[in-house]
This record gives sequence, C-alpha cells and structure tokens, in this order.
Amino acid sequence: MTISSAHPETDPKWWKEATIYQIYPASFKDSNNDGWGDMKGIASKLEYIKGLGADAIWISPFYDSPQDDMGYDIANYEKVWPTYGTNDDCFALIEKTHKLGMKFVTDLVINHCSSEHEWFKESRSSKTNPKRDWFFWRPPKGYDAEGIPIPPNNWRSYFGGSAWTFDETTKEFYLRLFCSTQPDLNWENEDCRKAIYESAVGYWLDHGVDGFRIDVGSLYSKVVSLPDAPVIDGNTMWQPSDPFTMNGPRIHEYHQEMNKFMRDRVKDGREIMTVGEMQHASDETKRLYTSASRHELCELFNFSHTDVGTSPLFRQNLIPFGLKDWKVALAELFRYINGTDCWSAVYLENHDQPRSITRFGDDSPKNRVVSGKLLSVLLSALTGTLYVYQGQELGQINFKNWPVEKYEDVEIRNNYKAIKEEHGENSEEMKKF
Repeated sequence: MTISSAHPETDPKWWKEATIYQIYPASFKDSNNDGWGDMKGIASKLEYIKGLGADAIWISPFYDSPQDDMGYDIANYEKVWPTYGTNDDCFALIEKTHKLGMKFVTDLVINHCSSEHEWFKESRSSKTNPKRDWFFWRPPKGYDAEGIPIPPNNWRSYFGGSAWTFDETTKEFYLRLFCSTQPDLNWENEDCRKAIYESAVGYWLDHGVDGFRIDVGSLYSKVVSLPDAPVIDGNTMWQPSDPFTMNGPRIHEYHQEMNKFMRDRVKDGREIMTVGEMQHASDETKRLYTSASRHELCELFNFSHTDVGTSPLFRQNLIPFGLKDWKVALAELFRYINGTDCWSAVYLENHDQPRSITRFGDDSPKNRVVSGKLLSVLLSALTGTLYVYQGQELGQINFKNWPVEKYEDVEIRNNYKAIKEEHGENSEEMKKF
C-alpha cells in the first residue's frame, strides 16, 4: 500500500489490508458429533480458511453462557462455554491460528452480560449491594388497575416489548435493551468499567488475541435521566430508545479509555485492531469513532446498506426500495474516510443478516451462482477491510418456509411473542412481520 500525504487513510496497517472470516461457533464445525460446533472443529478447518485467502478469523462469542442469545449473554468472560471446549482448547486454537500466519479476533460483548453473571447476581441481591449501581435499576412508574408494575419509561427492547424487566427480589425494574436475561451494564460507574476492561478485555489480550469485534459499541453511553422516548410508532406503546442510547454523550470518552487500556496492556508490540458494531451514525460521528489520532476504534460496521428496504420503525417489516437507494447506502460504508486518517469495514453478511444472495440477488437455481459471483466482485471492489461470513464463500442462501418455532433466534421469537400479545396472531402487524 502506497501512502499519500493527501490521503492519510492509506497509512498501511495489517487490519486495513486483511480479509477477515467470521465464524459462528455453534454451527461451524462439530468435532465430536454432539450437534454443536466447537473449538477443535474450528481448529480442524483453519487450513481451509487460510486457503480461501483469509488473513484473520473473527469468532462470535464462545464464552460461558446460558445461551439465551446464542452466547451474546455472557455469564463468565474468562471461561469457554464447556460445549465448545475448554480454555486450553481455545488457547491452542489461538496458537495454531498464529502459526498459520493469521490473526485471531474475538467478540467483545460488554453493553450487557447475562443475568447469570456473578456481577448481576450480586447487584440484584439487595438495593444496598456494592454492585447495585453496576446496572440500571429503577422503581416502577406506578401500578396498573390489576396491580402490575409499570416500567420506568417507554423504551422498546430490540427484541420486542418493553426494555425493562421487573425483579421480584427488590421490587424494581432493570434495564435490558435486548432480552430479559441480558441486563445492561452501567458504564457511568467507573468500577464497573474497570472490571469490564480487566475481565472481558485484559484476560484475552494476555492470551494472545489480536483484536476485538465490539458488539453494539454505540450503546454504552445512555442519557442519565433515562427519559421517555418520543412517540414515532403509533402501533405500539414501546418506542425506539435510540435518541437516548445510541452514540450517547460519553461514548467517545469510553472508547478512548478502553483503547488506552488495550494499548497499555499489550507488552509484545503487536497492534490490536478493533471494529465496532456502531449501527447508524452521521459521517462526522463515524470519523470521530475511527480517526487514528483519536484512538477510539480502527473501523466500524455501519447498517446503512443492510437496512435498506426495512422499516425505520421496525426492521422486520419491509418497505419498497430501488437499486439507487442501495448504491447510496453502500457508499455510506466508506465515503467518510476519503482524505482523513479514518478507515472503513465492508461486508454483506454476518450472523445478524440474511444471506446476501437471497437479500440482494436472486437465489433461484438459475441465477444463484451468477448472483453470488456478482456480489463477491462488488464486495471486493469496495474500500475497507473485507469481512466474509462462514458459508458466504459457498453461495449459501436463506432457509425457506420455516415455522417461527424452528428459529434459534431470540430476536425473532421475542418479537413474534410481543406482536402476538399486543396485536394478535392474525393481525396486520403479524402479517407484515
């Protein structure tokens, strides 16, 4: 890569020129025929991944977890979920990855943890527990005519219904923007942040990881007063919390603090890469996140192109869109870096998205292959670090005509339940869903 003074984004880094292959451990490779993928299974396919031209692997959460959200509900950041193997299996996988000349990137899920994590168990035990303020606890706004407690505000969970869960132990609600067993960590609390850095970040840096994909990295800084969200969706009482939770008032401070922790922790000179799942942001905000001089993130995932054709009120509902809309949205992935010291990430698929051939091409037997090749050429031609999701290299397509009960996905199941309870099984809202 040649450096141009007019284009500091061309400053070479390993992660700028890498192709990163994402592995979803549950479904990638099962080495012992128990129906779940595992660490040894991943290790057995590293040569295959290397042969594809990948420079790094990113593995979705493999930590100890009740698996309410396929590992994104972490009960212990320093332990591998036993079904996937042991910590030693993971350390061996890191070592083999390095021996093959590839980098190892792991998932960092620190907006929330599992309700089975010891931190939350302590926090919920009493109102005076030292870790009470490590999470967001609020009393009910009141009680309805049937004596049911009313949540503190009208925020909607990303997985449907209220973003609050009532806890009988202390008769208060706790905030959880995702499912009821994923309580949000309170980043305003300095002791909480330090514990997150040490357990979720430091432990794995000490064991040789080369980077982190930072889950919902735009959501750590909430507006402290937790006010009601404006009503923009008249079909439900629960409203998107984005104005008060996304790209919040202290978010850049938190990322700079965590980035400094990483740089200080690594003693062997290796450069740690970070890619944040930042959902939606203005170009200016993207530049703040990814400017090399600011030491926040190396690059970020933006949702502009994957959300095209979905309702801004509820991403499971489809709306019309044209090719130009998608082209403009694709440009949002990288246009903000031109002439700056920022960098971008480009992708079409991941564990949260439908298969790109089905979504953006034609998955019929006639056109599946040509659609896959066309999308591959497009992706390779865009500016930014290239990400490939397992199976994308094979041209995999979506499942068809599955009943909702067969989806091992808490977002689908919980939204289905919430729509059914609020509007009914045969409602227009359910048909759109």
